[in-house]
Amino acid sequence: MAGGSDSEGEARIGIDDAGREHLAGILAIYNDVIATSTAVFSDEQVTLEDRARWLEGRREQGYPVLVALDAGGAVVAFGSFGDFRAWPGYRTTVEHSVHVRADRRGQGLGSALVAALIERAAATGKHAMIAGVDADNAASLRLHERLGFERVALLREVARKFDRWLDLVLLELLLPERG
Repeated sequence: MAGGSDSEGEARIGIDDAGREHLAGILAIYNDVIATSTAVFSDEQVTLEDRARWLEGRREQGYPVLVALDAGGAVVAFGSFGDFRAWPGYRTTVEHSVHVRADRRGQGLGSALVAALIERAAATGKHAMIAGVDADNAASLRLHERLGFERVALLREVARKFDRWLDLVLLELLLPERG
């Protein structure tokens, strides 16, 4: 388990592979993100069964689901990556997502999880990692750019949520090659 402290010097945070015991925490964060933000272009809440199928699907594909845990073992953030597109030519490209509990945002957890996902993707021979970010999500755009991602596309008005059109920024990071 990797660990670190947040910017306010609170108890150490650990990053580990997610298990079924983390699903309730993952579900709570994800449904809050759906209900309160445009970080996910959906307005439909998901169930615990949905998250269990998602976790199992990621495992079957050999993709990680990571959780950031506080000192008490509570899930305060999670992230994963999966196929960017289904066609075989894209097999070395993945798209990731990271979500942080509302009360823990701005403390470096998102950066730590994205960095861990980058390491996992590179270690499995992936070549590129994609992030799809709401164009109005300045914090996420800055996070990705600090980690070396470059803006490569702006897709205008491709989604609708909260009665408004949403633009999607695609960012790309070419991963370091492993020997």
